[in-house]
Amino acid sequence: MSIWDFLQGQFIDVIHWTDDTRDTLVWRFEREGHEIKYGAKLTVREGQAAVFVHEGQLADVFTPGLYMLETNNMPIMTSLQHWDHGFKSPFKSEIYFVNLNRFTDLKWGTKNPIMLRDPEFGPTRIRAFGTYSVKVADPAKFLTEIVGTDGEFTMDEISFQIRNIIVQEFSQAIAKSGIPVLDMAANTGEVGGLLTKAINPTIAQYGLELPELYIENISLPPEVEKALDARTSRGLAGNLDDHMKWKAAEAMGQGGAMDQSMGMGFGAGMGMNMANSMMPQAGPWGAVPQQQAAPVAPPPPPPVEHVWHIAEAGQTKGPYSKADLGRMAMSGDLTRETLVWTPGQSGWLAAGDVTELAQLFTVMPPPPPPVG
Repeated sequence: MSIWDFLQGQFIDVIHWTDDTRDTLVWRFEREGHEIKYGAKLTVREGQAAVFVHEGQLADVFTPGLYMLETNNMPIMTSLQHWDHGFKSPFKSEIYFVNLNRFTDLKWGTKNPIMLRDPEFGPTRIRAFGTYSVKVADPAKFLTEIVGTDGEFTMDEISFQIRNIIVQEFSQAIAKSGIPVLDMAANTGEVGGLLTKAINPTIAQYGLELPELYIENISLPPEVEKALDARTSRGLAGNLDDHMKWKAAEAMGQGGAMDQSMGMGFGAGMGMNMANSMMPQAGPWGAVPQQQAAPVAPPPPPPVEHVWHIAEAGQTKGPYSKADLGRMAMSGDLTRETLVWTPGQSGWLAAGDVTELAQLFTVMPPPPPPVG
């Protein structure tokens, strides 16, 4: 090293920071003994701020630009050091560079389910996750409130605290919003905006701001999702009776689509079995018995008892058995014009038009003869 390089290093400092990382928020300029030369050059690049701390006290904050650290542009430092002359002497101070760029694609999520009262499902639990971005809005406040004397402060050191704030505010915002669970997917933008407004006042105390927050997914417990899928399937099936008929017809169609040769063989076998059952069987010496007992047919299933509903004054009453309707017909509470319905019947019909109920009115006795 030449004598000129030695003198230049003693009397001229070049202070700057080029960030080669993606997660550093604050970096302290390291100098032996923290001695900063009076008249040194300070370079603050776009997206940065330089904070001077002198003997534990915040002195100055420099925005992007090139500065000569002299008396005329360091009024606070001058008052601290009582520099009223041009004596170029080193002063001991710390310089912290603060990254003002936006840190994006940061993850957040609910570690445990959040309880809420849904207007349709009642008390239920939901989970949510998404992304957010954060940036330093006030370098001086961020340095004094969060960083302290940390020489290299990264985003990982503050992201956990921000995630906790987001989850806490999300729980309160989603409970106050009154948005049903089934409509949350269509209102994630609105909920995200409510969260951003609720979070910014809190993190502003740290010198930070939340430019944006996104909700990627809101999910229900697996049991609720399974029940919801079953409910949706019933809705797609429409009328349950029509749905069962359609399923039965589909099954019959699949059975009739069997291979033709298999069907022919099956039919031939059935024919032979029927012929053998109709012919008398020979005895052990070739004798044909005079009479063979026919197989006993199983009894028919019992008739299905219908239950009936009555439409009266815009309201549905029931269910009633047929015996109940007979008593109502005797008392006059059921007439031929009364609208009735039973499962399997297409729409409401007058009781007198239903074959099964018409007989209730034919067996009624005629009105009694007049007195005298």
